[in-house]
This record gives sequence, structure tokens and C-alpha cells, in this order.
Amino acid sequence: MKRSAILATVLAMVSSAAFAQSNYPNRPITMLVPFAAGGATDTVARVTAATMSKLLGQTIIIENATGAGGTIAAARAARAEPDGYTILIHHIGISTAATLYRKLPYDTKTAFAPIGLVTNAPMTIIARPNLPPNSLAELITYIKANGDKMTFGNAGLGAASQLCGLMFMNAIDKQILSVPYKGNGPVMNDLIAGQIDLTCDQTTNTTGPIAAKLVKSYAITTKTRLSSMPDLPTADEAGLKGFEAGAWHGIYAPKGTPDDVVQKLAKTLQESLRDPELIKRFNDINTDPVPQDQATPQALKKQLDSEVDRWAPIIKASGQFAD
Repeated sequence: MKRSAILATVLAMVSSAAFAQSNYPNRPITMLVPFAAGGATDTVARVTAATMSKLLGQTIIIENATGAGGTIAAARAARAEPDGYTILIHHIGISTAATLYRKLPYDTKTAFAPIGLVTNAPMTIIARPNLPPNSLAELITYIKANGDKMTFGNAGLGAASQLCGLMFMNAIDKQILSVPYKGNGPVMNDLIAGQIDLTCDQTTNTTGPIAAKLVKSYAITTKTRLSSMPDLPTADEAGLKGFEAGAWHGIYAPKGTPDDVVQKLAKTLQESLRDPELIKRFNDINTDPVPQDQATPQALKKQLDSEVDRWAPIIKASGQFAD
């Protein structure tokens, strides 16, 4: 082939790629969700995807790629074609998996092109309805005396409830027997029935049982109280100084995704988080969209890296690994 023909071919390929990017998206996008349909992350994903779809003019298809504490979906996203047509939504578990799983097929800090944070759902420390303590301070004293006979339910390794439990036990310097379940529903059922003593889970899962007084609530793990539960103190107010935990969610594309595609997704996310219907849907599950300056690639990258570093010593000290 003549040099001029080769040059023409290369230019055509570059032009075609540039057009494809500028025309993005021209077909449906798949959003991988690491957890089962009906859970908190799935709900956040579906509400966010619906709003982004309207703005992009293309459908965002939700695919629940479950298993292995969310690492199956993350691994699929990491090795997907970096063209913007496969994206991942994940919660805090993406950062803790870097330590929980010692042989991941991807490097958490470098395998993704962050798009932006979405929301940060508060957590609540709750117990079976007939547990004797009536305040967080009383609960901590009770655990110090009876912790060896108590159980702390969670939705499995890597779940937000398991991570909050680890952090809580680390903060009070007392271990409680962890009981892993396959999802939040069975945890709540057994807590209400008095089969387990405690859990710490997202308000997206606990608001209803708390309001119905089916469980005993002790604290919320944010800096400020929730307007929907004004009588529930923060952990800091209730005596556990500095204790703060949340199930933050972010959206990622595979590493190598063109910057203009990442920026378009980020801008669409930012606009979506201002949508009144999305805000209402989030408020219905007791969470809020993050501020606009957090729905950016830079903010999510900073959050991811800092959370990987924050959780590593806590998980290592617990000796609880998933492999």
C-alpha cells in the first residue's frame, strides 16, 4: 500500500473515532450494579440512571452483576471496552474490597476513570426491640460486659453493614460475633424477631423499621441529625466522639475512557443530581444527592483513594478477609 493510502486510512480511522466520541452516546449504555435488585445500591442506580438517560437521549440499561462482595461487577467494568458504553455504580465497598480481597484481578486505585460521587447514605446503629440499653452510651457499656454473648448481623463481607460493624467494634474496642447473611432483608427479619442483637445499616433500609418501632435505634452516623428522624442523635452527640460512616456511591468508567466522554457523563450526572424528581426519590429513602462539587471525577478519585487507605488498617486488624 502506498504511503499516501496508509496515511488516508489512518486519518479516516482517527476521524471516525473522533466522530464517535463527539456523537456519544449513539447507543444504549450499560450500568453495572454489584448488588441485587431491590437493595439500596440498586435503588440509587435506577433513580440516577433514569434521570441521566433522559438527559443523554439514550437508555441506560441496569445490569445486576452480583457476587463476591461487588468485585464481579467491578472486574467486568475494569476490563470493559473503554468507550463509555459500560459504566459501574458502586458504594463504599469498592474501596474496602482492595483489602478484603487479597487477589483482586484489578488495581482499585488505577483500574477506573472516576465520573463522580452520587450520594452518601447515612448509617444507623440499631438493635432488636427488646435489647435492654436505651441509649448509645448504655449500649456501649452493655457490650463491654456482654459482648462475648452478643451477635452483630450484616449483609455479607464487603457490605456497608459489615463495614460499619467493623468500624463500630474498632471504635469501642470490643469484638462482637459477626453473623453474615445473604442480603439486608434477612438481617432485618432476624433483628426484628430477636434472633440477632445488633446491626448498623443504611437509612435506605432502616427508616421503615425504625419508624414502626420494630427495632431499637441508638444513633445515626452522620455529623448532623436527619430532618426525617430528628429525635435520633448522631453517634458523636451520643458519646461516640468522631464516629462517622456513610455508604457513599460513585460512578466509574473503565480506565482509558476518552476524557470528553468522561466529562460528558460527569456533567450529565451533575445535572441529574439537580433534578427535582431525583431529589424527591432520594429523599424518600432518606438520602440526598452530593453537592455539585462532589459529582466530579476529581472528587470521586480523592474519595476512593482516601477510603482505600482509611479502611486498610481497620480490615487488617480485624483479620476478616474474603479470600
